Amino acid sequence: MTPVELSSTVLRAVRRAVDDGELAVSVPERAQVVPPGPGGRGDYATNVALQLARPAGRPPREVAEILRPHLGGVAGVARVDITGPGFLNITLSGREPALVAEILRRRERYGYAEGPTSQVVQLHHPREVRAAVTAQVLARILRSQGAVVRVSCEIPGEIPGEIPGEIHGEIFPEISCEAEPDPAGSDPAGPDPAGSDPAGPDPAGSDPAGSEPAWAGPLGVTVDAPGTHGVTGSPHTPSPPDAPASPPSPPPLNITLRPVPAAQDPTPLGRDAARWALLHPAPHDRPRITDEHLVQAEGNPLFRVRYAYARCQALGRNAAALGFSAAPGDSGDCEDCGHSGHSGCSGDRTSGVSPLLDALDTYPHVLAAAARHRAPDRLARHLVTVADALLAFQHTVLPLGDEKPSAAHRSRLALAEAAGTVLAGGLSLLGIDAPTHL
Repeated sequence: MTPVELSSTVLRAVRRAVDDGELAVSVPERAQVVPPGPGGRGDYATNVALQLARPAGRPPREVAEILRPHLGGVAGVARVDITGPGFLNITLSGREPALVAEILRRRERYGYAEGPTSQVVQLHHPREVRAAVTAQVLARILRSQGAVVRVSCEIPGEIPGEIPGEIHGEIFPEISCEAEPDPAGSDPAGPDPAGSDPAGPDPAGSDPAGSEPAWAGPLGVTVDAPGTHGVTGSPHTPSPPDAPASPPSPPPLNITLRPVPAAQDPTPLGRDAARWALLHPAPHDRPRITDEHLVQAEGNPLFRVRYAYARCQALGRNAAALGFSAAPGDSGDCEDCGHSGHSGCSGDRTSGVSPLLDALDTYPHVLAAAARHRAPDRLARHLVTVADALLAFQHTVLPLGDEKPSAAHRSRLALAEAAGTVLAGGLSLLGIDAPTHL
């Protein structure tokens, strides 16, 4: 059950309480469902009882007690607790195995659209390194959501004063305003609609429209020549006379990207660190081009993301040496309270399950939001969230001491593998390597 589905479930519980005459209130249009805060428990919490207390003329905790049985009997809800002044804390059943199985089934394409849409997007950008990298990555994200995308570079000098001459003239002469292949009409379930290899950037190729061959610069950037603003794809084939009329396509989106340029040359950082330095800040923030992106320490977000992926690979190797493999399921009962995958108690063996599940569950929404808001930084920041949740959880995966591998260990290994899959897929969209050893 997703947060959106759970929010609808909460509203239906309110409606049932109103229909039964237990509450005299108007059913709200929405119910906020979020991960539980300090002192909370379970997978999600809602403040709907506090929201309805005043119109109902009752204390919030009394309203929560009325709603609790209407929520507890719903399929997919394992337990409902009341904490604080009247927060309803909801523990879901079967959430983990279904989510993990879905991620492992779709692999790096988890979060991608089920099929191509009719949306056509034309991205323009100035001839400046951050803008070029942002356009390339945003094109991959948009393609992952089913859009057909074309990237083109503006003619230098069209936006005077915004591009320091030394950036596009001396330091980055390698940035080529040439064509990047566009996999128009590709199936997200087949060849990668993002146009990216998990191990690196898009391979150079030829534009189906017949323009110059693409060439990758030091950061793996290829862009279209100025003036070639069309959309690549198959030549138009006339429909048979008796073919039904297809629905009209939405008008193409023409978007010009102008993120704040980097003040220094990022290429000395190397390809991966340079791309992260340009993509992790929000477009309106100036990137910090410093050696901090190369430091292999906890304070470096890029290091945490790549280290978390490397830890996933190490867990798989160590589990194989111990003679067990991953199998989606519940990660085991909390040693203190008995709740499956419970994050709100003091047991330290499964205390990291819910934050990691939340981070994996919201990954498709983050991809969609990054495409909608033209913000690759949202993806970069979410990968840090996934990595931090995984690093807090990974110590529970393998048996300790004389402990024998159990079904819970196999489930935890599957959850770790799912997290590694999401990290690899996100890094691939950013054009950054995911190292097996680090």
